[in-house]
Amino acid sequence: MKFVKAFFSAGITLLLIWVLKTKFGDIPPLGDFLNPATGFWQNAESKNIIPTENLRIKGLYDKVTIKYDEHRIPHIFANNDHDLYFAQGYVTAHDRLWQMDIQTRSASGRLSEIVGPKALEIDQYHRRTGMVYAAENALKGMFKNPVSRLMVNAYTEGVNNYVHQLAPENYPIEFKLLSYAPEEWKPINCALLLKLMSETLAGGSDQFGMTNNLKRFGAQAVNDLFPDYPFHEDPIIPVGTKWNFKPLPIPKPSAGFLAQMTENIKSHEIMDGVGSNNWAISGSKTANGYPILANDPHLDLSFPSIWYQLQMSSPTVNVYGVSLPGSPCIIIGYNQKISWGVTNVDADVLDWYQVKFKDQTKSEYWYNNQWNKVKKRIEIIKVRGQQSVTDTVLYTHHGPVVYETESKKPVGHHGNIPVGNAMRWLAHDESDDIMAFHLLNRGKNYNDYRQALKYYSCPAQNFVFASSDKDIAVTPNGKFPLKFKDQGKFILDGSDPANDWHGWIPAEQNPTVKNPLRGFVSSANQSSTDQTYPYYINWKFEQYYRGKRINDKLGALKNATADSIRTMQMDNYSILAQDVLPAMLNYLDPSKMNRDQLEALAIIKKWDKRYDANSTGASIFNKWWSKFYDTTWRDRFAVKDIFLKAPSYDRTEKLLLTEPNSNWFDNMHTPIKETCADIVNIAFNAAINDLVRKYGKPGIKWQWGVVKKTYINHLAGLPGFGSGEFSAGGTGGVINALKNNNGPSWRMVVQMGPVVKGYGVFPGGESGNPGSFYYNDMFKTWKHGKLNELLFLNSATESSGRIKSTLILN
Repeated sequence: MKFVKAFFSAGITLLLIWVLKTKFGDIPPLGDFLNPATGFWQNAESKNIIPTENLRIKGLYDKVTIKYDEHRIPHIFANNDHDLYFAQGYVTAHDRLWQMDIQTRSASGRLSEIVGPKALEIDQYHRRTGMVYAAENALKGMFKNPVSRLMVNAYTEGVNNYVHQLAPENYPIEFKLLSYAPEEWKPINCALLLKLMSETLAGGSDQFGMTNNLKRFGAQAVNDLFPDYPFHEDPIIPVGTKWNFKPLPIPKPSAGFLAQMTENIKSHEIMDGVGSNNWAISGSKTANGYPILANDPHLDLSFPSIWYQLQMSSPTVNVYGVSLPGSPCIIIGYNQKISWGVTNVDADVLDWYQVKFKDQTKSEYWYNNQWNKVKKRIEIIKVRGQQSVTDTVLYTHHGPVVYETESKKPVGHHGNIPVGNAMRWLAHDESDDIMAFHLLNRGKNYNDYRQALKYYSCPAQNFVFASSDKDIAVTPNGKFPLKFKDQGKFILDGSDPANDWHGWIPAEQNPTVKNPLRGFVSSANQSSTDQTYPYYINWKFEQYYRGKRINDKLGALKNATADSIRTMQMDNYSILAQDVLPAMLNYLDPSKMNRDQLEALAIIKKWDKRYDANSTGASIFNKWWSKFYDTTWRDRFAVKDIFLKAPSYDRTEKLLLTEPNSNWFDNMHTPIKETCADIVNIAFNAAINDLVRKYGKPGIKWQWGVVKKTYINHLAGLPGFGSGEFSAGGTGGVINALKNNNGPSWRMVVQMGPVVKGYGVFPGGESGNPGSFYYNDMFKTWKHGKLNELLFLNSATESSGRIKSTLILN
C-alpha cells in the first residue's frame, strides 16, 4: 500500500510538472509564467526611479544623456545624429518592445508564428496585399539616401542593443503570456511600421462596391447618388484660391471607361464620420500676436498608445513631439522655430485592375495587345504547432493579384476586394518618407516646410504648419498619381494602357495655401479644394461636418490662447444635427406616437445639438438618424451575396432636404409608395422603441455617455489590460470625434512665439508594461480633456524640477 501511495504521489507530481511546462492553446506554460524569478512577477515596476544611472553601451560614438520627466518621457541629448537615433531606438525598445514586435509581425504576415493557425488568414492577407514587398521597396528608397540610411541603421542598432541585454525574466509580459522571445530588429521593420500606417490610412477601396453599383443601377443613378463633389462642403484650401501654376495636360479617359459611364449596363439578377483635425491660426487672432497650431489625429485607441512621446536633441536638431514606436524621427511636433501636424487626405492611391490570364496556369496576362509574363512570389508562412503554409502570389506590372480565384478568398471577409484583379497601390513604390520628417524636425521656416514635403509619399496627409516668423499654411500633400477624372472610382480594365497611372502631379502643384486673409488654415479630412483645382485627387472625402464647425469657430475667434484652443478640441456640437434636425422634426406626426415617443420628442426638441456625455437628446438623435439612413437605403443596398456601397450621409441629407418625394424613399418590399415623411416617422418610432427596449423608459440610462460605448483595449485585447468602458462625450461627426475605441490618439496645441510652448497628451502612458505606473498615468488627463505642458529643454544641463531621473549612456 505504501508503494502504491508513493507511486501515485510521484505520478501526480510528474503530471503537475508536465502541466506547468506545457502550453495549452493560448495559455502559456503556467510554470514559466508563475515562476517568481522569471515569470510575470518580474514585470511589476516601482514608481520610485533611480535618480541617476550610468550604462556602458556598445555602438555609441559618444556620451548620450537622457533626462526623464515626471511622466517618464525621455529627453535625449546626443553629440551626433548617429547616437541620437541609436538612443531613440534604445529607449523606445525599453518601453515598447512588444508593441514594436507585434505590429511588425502583423504587417509582415508573421502572427501565425506565435499564435498558431488562428492568425493564418490575416497573415495570408498581408502577404497577398504585398506588405513585405512594399516595405522592401521602401527600404531601397531609404537606403539610397545616406541620411535616411544612417537614421534607420542607428535606430536598429539601438533597438538591438536593448534586445541583446534583455534576460528572459525581464521580457515584457506579453512575450511571457504568448510564450515566445523577442528577436533582433531589422531595418526593414522600420519600413513595415510605415506601411502599416499606409494600410490604415490609404489601404481601403470602394471600387468593387462602386462597380457593382454601376452594374446594378446603371450610370445615371450612380452619378446621381455618388456625385464627384458633395452637396455640402467647406474645403481645406479656401474657396476661390487661385492656382499660380500651369497644370500638366490631363490624361484622356480610356474608351472602356467612357463606355461604362454612358451605357446602361445590365445588372446580374439575383461607414463614415471618423477622421482627424488640425488647424493653425495667425497672430491676428491670438492674445500674444503669434500663431497657434493644433492637431488631434484620430486613430484606433489602444494601450499602449500608438504614439511614443519624446524630445530629441543633437547639434543639428532640438525637437519635441510623438514618434511611431519602431521608426525614427518625430512625426508630429515642434521645435523653437516651427510646428506641424497631420490629418489624412484620403487620396485615391489604390486602384484595382481586371486581369485577363492566358490559361489556367496563370503564367501570362493580356496587356497592351500582347501576352506578358506573370511574376510569382513564393510566401512561406510559419505556423506555430503546425507545418508551414506555402502560398504563391501572382504579380502583374500593376501589382499583386490578391485573390486570383474565389477559392483563395476567405468566406465572409475582405468583401471590398474583387477576385481576379491586380492591386495598384502607391505604398508598393520606392519611397523615402522619413526624410520628410528628418527635415521637418530641423525646419526653421516656411521654405524648409515646403522642401520637406517633397520627400513625403504615402499615406497622403494634410500638413498644417505654423512658425515663429508668424507664417501659417496647410498643404494636402503626398505623391499624387496623374489621372483622368474618376479614374479609380470603378474597377479598371487592366489590359488597356490608357487606364494606367499617367505620371505624377508635380509636388510644387499640390494644393496649398499660406497666410490666407481669413487668418486661419484647417483640415478635417474633407475635400482638399473647390472644383477649380485642375487635377483629380479623389471623388470622395470625409464629410464636411467637423471641417465646417472648425471653420465656423475659427472665423469668430479673437484673442485666442492655448487653453481656448484646447477647449475647442473638446467641442461636441453637431453640424449634421444643425443641418437636418429642423426638417426631420417638421415631418413628425405626434398624433400617432405613444407616451415614450412623445416624451422623447419633447427631449429632442430642446436638445442643444451637442454630443455631451450627459445628453439624452444626443442618444435620441443619433439613433434616429441612423435608423433614417438605414431605412432609406437598406432595401436596395443590403443585398445578399452582392457587395454594394451605400450613398453618403451628405447625399442622404440632400435627399431629405431637397427631394422629399424621391423614389429612393420608396421601400420596394411594401405595397405603398413611401415618401420622406414616411421614412422619417418610421425611423423615429423604431429608434425610440429600440432605446426603450434596451435602456428602459427615457431617463439617465439614455445619456449619451452610457449609450455610446467608449473604451480603450490592450493592443492584443488582453482582458484587464485596457481601460474598461467609461463615460465620454463626442462622436464621429463632431470636433471631439471620440467614437467607441477610435478618437483623438494625440492632442497637441503649440503656441508659437519668442519662446515656443507646447501642450499635449495621449491616452495611456509612455510604458508598454501593464505593471508600470507609467502605463496609463496620462489617461485621466486625456479623458477629462486636459493637456500637459510639454517640457522642452534647451540643453542637457538645463535644470528643471520636472526632471526625475537621468540615464547616461557611455
